[in-house]
Amino acid sequence: MRFDIITIFPELFQGVLDCGILRRARRSGILDVRVVSLRDFAADRHRQVDDRPYGGGEGMVLMPGPLFAAVEFCRGGENGRKAQVVLLSPQGRLWSQEMATEFAAFPHAILICGRYEGVDQRVVDGLVDREVSIGDFILTGGEIPAMVILDTVVRLLPGALGNQESAVNESFCTGLLDYPQYTRPAEFRGMSVPEVLISGDHARIDQWRKERALQKTRECRPEMVKK
Repeated sequence: MRFDIITIFPELFQGVLDCGILRRARRSGILDVRVVSLRDFAADRHRQVDDRPYGGGEGMVLMPGPLFAAVEFCRGGENGRKAQVVLLSPQGRLWSQEMATEFAAFPHAILICGRYEGVDQRVVDGLVDREVSIGDFILTGGEIPAMVILDTVVRLLPGALGNQESAVNESFCTGLLDYPQYTRPAEFRGMSVPEVLISGDHARIDQWRKERALQKTRECRPEMVKK
């Protein structure tokens, strides 16, 4: 899968792309990520990509020219290959595991990292296929949401995880939160691993995990149980 990420702070992605699953996926050829500096597409020598909004108001707005040029570059030209163009924005649809699964089927996605007071509406109308938000809160820009999307999607790609069942048996994938996990030692500071988990009875273990997942979801996310 191919990701192009358009940002005014490309250096923010260096550490994320060079660690863990993302690093392995890139090295194995499962994932191709290109971080594109929006300032490379500015029309003036000062590399300006933002301006004051018409009608007045606080803050600055990302201009349409550099963004159109950057997206066309990522596509391979004005009439280049089709890709899902995604704007990271507080006004977007809330990101979910279901959306991550949908994105994992895309061959190419272009992520636009919003900044300041947002982007010129003509970018939304003329370029963007969908707007996405990672939560009902305000961040300083779309870079962290882009990292979240990248991480959640890549772990769903075949071969990205050592055991692909890990991506299936996780919170939200089954409609419930995950069950509690334990490892060695069997007793630690007076706290013991539940007996059922060391019993070797896989039917009982499976039932215990289902019950605990339901209990955890009822306690922490009751709206998921109702759904």
